[in-house]
Amino acid sequence: MSDMTVIREEDLIESVADALQYISYYHPMDYIRALGEAYEAERGVAAKDAIAQILTNSRMCAEGHRPICQDTGIVNVFVRWGMNCRLDSARPLQLVVDEGVRQAYNHPDNKLRASILADPAFTRRNTRDNTPCVLSVEMVSGNQMEIDVAAKGGGSENKSKFKMMNPSDNIVDWVVEQLPSMGAGWCPPGMLGIGIGGTAEHCMKLAKLSLMEPIDMGQLKARGARSDLEQLRVDIFDAVNAQGIGAQGLGGLSTVLDVKILDAPCHAAGKPVAMIPNCAATRHAHFVLDGSGPAYLEPPRIEDYPQVTWQPDQAARRVDLDNLTPEEVAGWEHGDRLLLSGKMLTGRDAAHKRIHDMLEKGEDLPVEFKGRAIYYVGPVDPVMGEIVGPAGPTTATRMDKFTEMMLDLGLLAMIGKAERGHDAVEVISRFRVAYLMATGGAAYLVSRAIKSAQVVAFEDLGMEAIYEFEVQDMPVTVAVDAAGNNVHTLAPAQWRKRIAQGDFEPA
Repeated sequence: MSDMTVIREEDLIESVADALQYISYYHPMDYIRALGEAYEAERGVAAKDAIAQILTNSRMCAEGHRPICQDTGIVNVFVRWGMNCRLDSARPLQLVVDEGVRQAYNHPDNKLRASILADPAFTRRNTRDNTPCVLSVEMVSGNQMEIDVAAKGGGSENKSKFKMMNPSDNIVDWVVEQLPSMGAGWCPPGMLGIGIGGTAEHCMKLAKLSLMEPIDMGQLKARGARSDLEQLRVDIFDAVNAQGIGAQGLGGLSTVLDVKILDAPCHAAGKPVAMIPNCAATRHAHFVLDGSGPAYLEPPRIEDYPQVTWQPDQAARRVDLDNLTPEEVAGWEHGDRLLLSGKMLTGRDAAHKRIHDMLEKGEDLPVEFKGRAIYYVGPVDPVMGEIVGPAGPTTATRMDKFTEMMLDLGLLAMIGKAERGHDAVEVISRFRVAYLMATGGAAYLVSRAIKSAQVVAFEDLGMEAIYEFEVQDMPVTVAVDAAGNNVHTLAPAQWRKRIAQGDFEPA
């Protein structure tokens, strides 16, 4: 027992809290390098602009210590526990790690958004501190604890896929088949984590674990695959990027920056395969505890970030939201870049559901929507004199079932992330309005365009309350125009054809 390493409870708590704060505002530098290379190579104008926003946002967050994305994720913690270690605590490991999560998400200088709901099937009560985390523990030989932490946003987690394949089924074909249903809600360009084998639940865990590995696709392709698994990584990478989905689904060359695969033995009767995407807010870190105290991660050097600074495009249309007319909205075309100024409303899932319930009961609404634009967002709480915390868009398809109801109230424009479903596109074209897309993964950059913010309805919903934002030069792209032309359908199809033909020049 004299060789036993003692890990103090407070050291584990502080290390977890520090790592979660760290990943909230520092991208892994392997991701930033790969994204910088994708920016240089990109020929899709809209996709290149989106990558510029993501890179600029990343550097701003690193400098300002504010969240890369307003969705600060569900926390995953993977512990490799050396069997010669003992945790000096009377509490279960779950509660100790959760205390680290609690301290990180309630940090006064960089408060992170609490997104975890208890009683998920019914009351869906927010736990207020983003606990509990999802904890996985593996006992290994040794006298130290190795810990990976990750914060996984809902937009990418919701696009996870799983299939119990037949042994003869083709994995590359299955991945490509899944892409249309994934859309752009997972905020590409990111990574794909693939798990193969094991059992159903273990396969999904393998996919998640694979995303902890560093990006090395460039090096792999340069030296050539040395195993069947490496060749499969390359084959999936090439097949996915050949689809032309591009950054934010706007059409382009880079949809994924890497594909990671972990496998495990499985039953002879099947071939479990899981796929989990990582978004543009890739957040994970690794640290080791050896009994000598807490672990602190070394900050990246700001000068190592790509020298990319997004500025409003002077060719973009400037839009005065305070004097928006149906005629102006009808004149926008899919793919147009706009700079919005003036007052807009916000609202997402809970607010839309409450509006629906009030209308069903014949109650008066607290807000007038006629002639307005609404932004699908749940911002981070402001700190240190901010008007609002990071306030990037949330996935718009979750509001699809409320679209006709809201357009009946007179809305002229909706702003969110990624594509709309087929039925919502039909409603948008029937009402002759527009859906605008803001860049997912650029939450801090977007928040700088917000000049004032006040809650105007449903304050009890917290970050899901209806705010009125006053914005100046907020960048968006027309994703669905009044004629029903959908950039998320048209642009990738165009780029898929161009990639097949080897035509990589700007449109």
